[in-house]
Amino acid sequence: MAGPFTGAASAAVNGGPRPGADYGPLKPVQDLRDGQVRLHLPDGFGYRSFNPAGEAFTDGSPTPGRHDGMAAFRGPRGTTILVRNHEVNGPVGAFGDLSTAYDPAAGGGTATLQVTRDGQVLHSGPSLNGTQMNCSGGPMPWGSWVTCEETVNGPDVGNDFSGGDNTKLREKHGYIFEVPIDAAASARPIRSAGRFAHESAAFDPLSGAIYLTEDNFAFASGFYRYLPPSNPLKSGRIDDGGRLQMLAVRGAPNKDLSAGQPAGASYDVTWVDIDDPDPAFSGTPSNEVAIQAVGKQGRDQGAALFSRLEGAVHHHGVIYFVSTQGGATATGDTPPSGFGKGRGQVWAYETWSKRLRLVYESPGSMVLDLPDNITTSPKGALVLCEDGGDGNYLRGLTRRGEIFDFARLEPVAGDSGAEFAGSTFGPGGRTLYVNIQSGKGLSFAIWGPWHRGGF
Repeated sequence: MAGPFTGAASAAVNGGPRPGADYGPLKPVQDLRDGQVRLHLPDGFGYRSFNPAGEAFTDGSPTPGRHDGMAAFRGPRGTTILVRNHEVNGPVGAFGDLSTAYDPAAGGGTATLQVTRDGQVLHSGPSLNGTQMNCSGGPMPWGSWVTCEETVNGPDVGNDFSGGDNTKLREKHGYIFEVPIDAAASARPIRSAGRFAHESAAFDPLSGAIYLTEDNFAFASGFYRYLPPSNPLKSGRIDDGGRLQMLAVRGAPNKDLSAGQPAGASYDVTWVDIDDPDPAFSGTPSNEVAIQAVGKQGRDQGAALFSRLEGAVHHHGVIYFVSTQGGATATGDTPPSGFGKGRGQVWAYETWSKRLRLVYESPGSMVLDLPDNITTSPKGALVLCEDGGDGNYLRGLTRRGEIFDFARLEPVAGDSGAEFAGSTFGPGGRTLYVNIQSGKGLSFAIWGPWHRGGF
């Protein structure tokens, strides 16, 4: 297991993609739902979009927008169960049944859908409502999805960047929630897992730990793990009351890992405890102060600094996670706004060796531009959803360090910020499901000759 992605560091140094994994040139392909061109794909691949924002779920309620993180589970009779986030911010009111909402004023949450392998929706409806800024999360092997709130909004803190009135909110936000695939969520936050700008969650079955990323756009972010009081594989759920910890580099307090790294960078790590994972605020501090409160506890003890940690996935004892703006600014590139001046890093934490390794650092925006959500393919390659501004791609990173283009998003009229999100392979690996996060949003099922390339 020490071998995966051993070629990635040299690929980054060489400054571009490596041959061998590519599926071939991308060309415009019509959506089987309505004939419109929404994706550019390699020859032989097809797709169908489904469940766009505003369309009714099969339960009759309207589908919210800003489709984001997602996971696929095996459903009955060859179908797939998808649990999908909706990253809706602001006190805009909950979708679905208000009586089940965690906070009736908040518009985010999750939807659960039963779909065929070619994107036909059989059943769909809300599964968690009244949360906010549900960005990504992670699938759990006992049959649930952990959804993450990327905010600390609430009536006890000042308004965030959007200017929404936090006094309209009834509950504190910034937590993770568990959503079973076969039942409605309890809408109970796991408060001991922290109140911060959560992004993704990845479960390690050997230790029972849940690894958590933080996307704190304007400030340093941290890499965390939550140690539940009982192993979820035995209890079949994530219990509150556990311990939250934050990664630090051994012997190098406050190591700045957001900066450009040498090829093959590797660090021994340790973990520091967060004594107050769910701080109680008084005096209505600014959102900028509140969103750093948990991470500051770790950094005061020497925790490492990252830039915008987003996607995370567990694969064979390794937690792969993405630093969206990590790395050095390449010649010819403009530094992005926010904390971090690069175009992206991929990191790997080896749970057995307790070492952190740099898997890939983007040599420039034309090769990899602000990676966000990630998943693994049946071959063990990483699927990277980009959050860039000049074209938006799904890209692959193979175990040999080959990076390649798989899909390009046709620009969405009136929404230059539209991006890929929530990529996940369905059972058996025949279909790749992925979302477009935009002001509206929709989901895709993509299929084709996967064997021809790196996925």
